Amino acid sequence: MSTAPGKKLRVGILGCGGIANAHAKALLQIPEYEIAAYCDVYRASAERFKNEYGKGHGEVFEDYHAMFEKMDLDVVAICLPPFAHADEVDVAAKHGVHIMIEKPIALDVEAARRMVDAVAKAKVKSQVGFMMRFQDGIERLKELLAAGRGPAVQYVGRYYCNSLHSPWWRMLDKSGGQMVEQIIHQFDLCRYLLGTPEQVFAYTGNVGHQDVENYTVEDVSGVVAKFKGGAVGVLTGTNCAIPGKWLAPWTFVARGLTAELNGGATTITHTDRAVPYTEEIRSEKNVIHAEHLDLLRAIREDGETRTPMSEGLESLRLVLGARASGESGMPVNL
Repeated sequence: MSTAPGKKLRVGILGCGGIANAHAKALLQIPEYEIAAYCDVYRASAERFKNEYGKGHGEVFEDYHAMFEKMDLDVVAICLPPFAHADEVDVAAKHGVHIMIEKPIALDVEAARRMVDAVAKAKVKSQVGFMMRFQDGIERLKELLAAGRGPAVQYVGRYYCNSLHSPWWRMLDKSGGQMVEQIIHQFDLCRYLLGTPEQVFAYTGNVGHQDVENYTVEDVSGVVAKFKGGAVGVLTGTNCAIPGKWLAPWTFVARGLTAELNGGATTITHTDRAVPYTEEIRSEKNVIHAEHLDLLRAIREDGETRTPMSEGLESLRLVLGARASGESGMPVNL
């Protein structure tokens, strides 16, 4: 692997499905990157990516072991569904390849911990695809908290959609469920803003899809999490909302401010003064593009990304605690 200044970083895309399209488009907008390899168990999918995003250039693989052996890659974008994760992180790390990986990084804590250990041992950079951390409104909130505003009091997040998705998504052993595969974005933001979770309690159920064959995941959930210092997170989700829409609004409250994301704008009302005032933050930022830029910065500066693999482990730990609580009907201590 060579990451000398001025040299383009060679990227491999592992998993040429839906979300990989967004990553490929983002990578093409960064001059410091070049996509050199495409890998998918379905060769036709990798060939399509090569033709669409590589204009016919790049190598195609069905086996990522062969891709890492043959190609001198600097970065890999791992865009696999949850059930398809195996040893790809370990193999990439052993080859000195920096890692961009979609969430959730695994379906169990032990597998996620092995990924964290592999990255740490190889000293490669990693970025987990919690792109909501790169929203302009979230960045502004982190600035305010770092400057002394707070403490954080509450985070309320929702995730609403209405889709049957891919067949694997509906199966608990393949996706981990809606909380693990989708609402984990809200769990991650809750952690990012509130800190260390101590206990979580959840109600979950399948209310609207009992007649759908092989639909074994929850389609409604309500979660309350208690954080160190006393802050409370409230997370709700459903797959019974508006067809064709994926909605993820949130509200954050700290001493001195209240912030809300609804639609395309974040409003922050500053309440730490006699006359409160509100600032509005509108943005059309491509947050996946921002993730890749952040990984590039970490590689070039030998720094840390905003969301390293260890953060993927901790957000997974929280959401799996919520799932376990939903199954048992009891709070889970973290």
